[in-house]
Amino acid sequence: MGATEASKDGDRRLGRRALLIGGAAAAVGTGVLARDELARLWWRTPGVEKPRKEGEVDYASARWVAASEANWRRADRPDDYGIDMVIIHVTQGSLASAVKAFQDPGHQAAAHYIVGRDGRVTQMIRELDVAYHAGNRDYNERSVGIEHEGFVDRPEDFTTAMYASSARLTARICARYDIPVDREHIIGHVEVPGTDHTDPGEHWDWDRYMKLVRRARTATA
Repeated sequence: MGATEASKDGDRRLGRRALLIGGAAAAVGTGVLARDELARLWWRTPGVEKPRKEGEVDYASARWVAASEANWRRADRPDDYGIDMVIIHVTQGSLASAVKAFQDPGHQAAAHYIVGRDGRVTQMIRELDVAYHAGNRDYNERSVGIEHEGFVDRPEDFTTAMYASSARLTARICARYDIPVDREHIIGHVEVPGTDHTDPGEHWDWDRYMKLVRRARTATA
């Protein structure tokens, strides 16, 4: 699975920018930069949470199933961390097994979305939050992770419905954050620095997928 092993994300409470911002605030006092940065982090104060609607999804066609809070970190993206990447994963199992894993607090990893063989989309983490899916803290903070039901060595798992649905999802994410539709910004888990994963594997048809994403992106323009 693209996010089945313990994440290397590290600090699960405050992001690197929050720590840096705290130091900057002490250094510049009431400077404009510090005030602006700290204003975006008001909700990280103990006892304060950013307002959220239970069950809300970022992609209209998705169903919501919440991942364990141990498998992601609250954030306010793209205000505190810019989003410039989509990372493609394969679950190495069924959709049900992936959902179960992402709801397990001991799993320590989860992706924002899972796309089933039938094309149905499940969202488990809000895009504004940092999911532990890439095994690399910097890539986690700057990306949206999409799992795909199946196994890397079974090309038959990558169905027409899955490709089409995932492409529409990725196109919508790219449109929302102005992410270029190219292979520098839409990558596989295997391409994340420091990872030991191989997904989506040699049977994932990147040419086919990117054509579908470009077509869907044009349709949403």
